Amino acid sequence: MSFFPGGDPEPGDAFSCDAIEHLIIPSSRDIGGFSVRRALPTARRRMVGPFIFFDRMGPAILKGGDAMDVRPHPHIGLSTVTYLFDGAIRHRDSLGTEMVIRPGDVNLMTAGRGIVHSERTPDEMRGGEMAISGLQTWLALPDHLEEIDPVFSHIATTALPEITDHGTRARVVMGSFGGSVSPVPQHVGTLYVDLALEPSVSAPFDAQWEERAIYLLEGEIEIAGDRFGPDQLLVLRPGDAITITAGPIGARMMLFGGESIPTKRHIWWNFVSSSKERIEQAKAEWRTGRFDIVPGDEEEFIPLPA
Repeated sequence: MSFFPGGDPEPGDAFSCDAIEHLIIPSSRDIGGFSVRRALPTARRRMVGPFIFFDRMGPAILKGGDAMDVRPHPHIGLSTVTYLFDGAIRHRDSLGTEMVIRPGDVNLMTAGRGIVHSERTPDEMRGGEMAISGLQTWLALPDHLEEIDPVFSHIATTALPEITDHGTRARVVMGSFGGSVSPVPQHVGTLYVDLALEPSVSAPFDAQWEERAIYLLEGEIEIAGDRFGPDQLLVLRPGDAITITAGPIGARMMLFGGESIPTKRHIWWNFVSSSKERIEQAKAEWRTGRFDIVPGDEEEFIPLPA
């Protein structure tokens, strides 16, 4: 998905829990029929582990005649991770990939030295109402992998390990959690877990990962006496194990983070790199048509922003 213009997310209210480093309220933007909330990057926190970009799509209903149409656009230096709760998106890219992602599936697209892709409502689902809800995140690549060849992976929901225990359900999207390991490839240690808790149920969030955060999707949670509601990003201090307790209607959230990227990352539009010069090169290549085309979606593209 293309990097929409907009201000940084706003910090949230003060809180008493020492284990929480930042509380971030995402900025919201309408991109044609549904809203997207951006939690990362922000001026106060650019990354959590390798996660340099965190977007919450919807939830929304696309009415008859509306559709999601993100025209072909380029990426470098990152992996995009698309994870849906509702709806369907047809992904096409310059490798020749065409894949419809559905709820619970994972699309992992590693741009490396450069890739172009589009994301659209499937033709067979246009014309009627359709729910759309999900997450798109970007993972920065470590220095020695920034210019690798692009590759696309699709992992069906049935391949992702799921842990259920006494009112807790955890689907391991990336990395390892609770003794289970996701088959989704990773280029640096990554944690990404879809966690649901029934009312008043508690779950630990260990401190084994270098950097950690929680994005609350639904319901309410309590951590050390502080309560938090939907669409809030909690960045946790390193080294502190915490306990998450669901409120009276339960809660669903994403746990994410992993190893930090030690060198600074620059981000401009859809480009991520450790080098400003490399981003300037990518801008010139897109402006002059030197990226590859997307087979089956050659007629349109998103121009380089002014």
